Amino acid sequence: MADTEDNATDKAQAPKAGNWRSRQITAGVSRSPNRAMLRAVGFGDADFDKPIVGVANGYSNMNPCNAGIQTLVDSAMAALRAEGAMPQVFGTPTVTDGVGMGTEAMKYSLVSREVIADAIETSVNGQSMDGVLVVGGCDKNMPGGMIAMARMNVPGIYVYAGTIKPGRWKGQDLTIVSVFEAVGAFSAGRIAEEDLAGIEKNACPSVGACGGMFTANTMSSAFEALGMSLMGSSTMASPDAEKADSSADSARVLVNAIANNIRPRDIITRKSIENAIALVMATGGSTNAVLHFLAIASAAGVKWTIDDFERVRRKVPVLCDLKPSGKYVVVDFHRAGGVPQALKILLNAGLLHGDCLTITGQTLAETLAHVPDNPPAGQDVIRSIANPIYKQGHLAILKGNLSPEGCVAKITGLKQTSITGPARVFDSEPETMKAIMAKKIRPGDVVVIRYEGPRGGPGMQEMLAPTAALVGQGLGDSVGLITDGRFSGGTWGMVVGHVSPEAYVGGAIALVREGDSITIDAGKQLIQLNVPAAEIARRRAAWKQPKPRYTRGLFAKYLKLVSSGSLGAITDMPVEETLHAGRRATGKATRKTPDKRADQPAAKPSRKSAPNNAFAKKLAAKRPGKGMAAGKPRRASSKQK
Repeated sequence: MADTEDNATDKAQAPKAGNWRSRQITAGVSRSPNRAMLRAVGFGDADFDKPIVGVANGYSNMNPCNAGIQTLVDSAMAALRAEGAMPQVFGTPTVTDGVGMGTEAMKYSLVSREVIADAIETSVNGQSMDGVLVVGGCDKNMPGGMIAMARMNVPGIYVYAGTIKPGRWKGQDLTIVSVFEAVGAFSAGRIAEEDLAGIEKNACPSVGACGGMFTANTMSSAFEALGMSLMGSSTMASPDAEKADSSADSARVLVNAIANNIRPRDIITRKSIENAIALVMATGGSTNAVLHFLAIASAAGVKWTIDDFERVRRKVPVLCDLKPSGKYVVVDFHRAGGVPQALKILLNAGLLHGDCLTITGQTLAETLAHVPDNPPAGQDVIRSIANPIYKQGHLAILKGNLSPEGCVAKITGLKQTSITGPARVFDSEPETMKAIMAKKIRPGDVVVIRYEGPRGGPGMQEMLAPTAALVGQGLGDSVGLITDGRFSGGTWGMVVGHVSPEAYVGGAIALVREGDSITIDAGKQLIQLNVPAAEIARRRAAWKQPKPRYTRGLFAKYLKLVSSGSLGAITDMPVEETLHAGRRATGKATRKTPDKRADQPAAKPSRKSAPNNAFAKKLAAKRPGKGMAAGKPRRASSKQK
């Protein structure tokens, strides 16, 4: 009897636009207890047919990157309510790289990317939400949120916390990397203690993420190019009023996307990822973009490999003179036109796919329609396509007997892009720092930091402290550094990261000995251990895997699940691929298992053929060149490639 009654009620309460997921918990007699719980948090009779929108709140007062987020969340939630949605906020964890750097705590950084993605998936799917607005600031907040949205394929948008404003000391702009480099400079006697203290006290004057084109600003800028964030939003300073306005605009766009069933996998395609990487190259962005976009592509079901980054690099120039290797910070980039201006230059040069869909329902080309063709006169932050800073991109993929799966070199700001020298071998970052601070590293050396990979660390922590110390000592151009760990977006110099396979699984980096000759040649995309093959084979036969550094807790679980850095260091490899890997390792046959992911609900509404155009016109008029361009939005298409 109850089933019949529920069915009748379901028919009477047919899903309205936008609430096709949440009606699982709000419609029908049997959902009366569910509604009772929701009434306790503010739902009324008229609210149960409204779309429920999750707001993933990355607020934290542990770091400046996330400390300004609550204002943005409040702005977004007010806009969601005004647009007829029911916002439900939940917290996401964050790890502060700038605070944890150089300590054991830094091992949690990349791990937190997976934890954030899992936390968002758990909350959104566990509460049957119809969409999600993710707000984050520090480095792993961005990929963690995007991985979750791509994995779930629920309408979503990313709102970045915004960049910090630069500090000042003795007439120079400062970022957090200035402090790391000052440590090396002080240890080498190149600056006084007064300067070290002054730089420390003035480097971070406001809330917001680290101010150069470091990892957070790289990923947020790339999300504009990807189509999952509003144009012009990623380079705004966190304390400025326009940032809160942009958050509200993002909420309105998301409600429109929910109504028209525009979902992440309609937007995140092979072509849009290529657009995002082109923007990373043009802006001199972080090496971490390689790792994170491999993971995002995997979550979206897009075929994208480490070799695709090299393909994009060869055709896209570096156009923006931004720190860490350039002159300017991101607020300068914003004043010069920001991401929309850089994208318009690339689009006009035929280096972008302008037909890619964006979260607004319009194409990338349409959102850029009101952006000037050329950068403003009187500035040199953004160059023209005819006058680039470098003719090719700066993130080179190297391969060789030291890294047959591939690794990443950042080659901007260097006087030379190759080095051959003796290996200085260290089995952890702390050992390396002791040697650097004791001035034991000499020009021409190639520093090897190993057992810091995804499994060996575990956690593939960043090596900003040693690289910045080398730069501070004046060795940035004359010393090479390779690692199976990662680098901060603030790193520059002759550095090569993500060496794969990593040392912990027996990669060639584990076989390097003190004094071995190593060649790094970015021009030839080569990383080579100059030791006879027979000797390498002898060392490999004698090598034994070290015991894991952790046997319980989060790190132990991560070690068991994480993939190679060349695959993005992901922890949710599709089941079939995992089974095949097991079969190859054991020689045993395995039964094929379908890759059933958590993003496939039982039913979904058909997509609308013409999304509402009214808000697109309003926003374009409000922020010409920065917001959505006026014009007819495109409908979502699952066939877009």
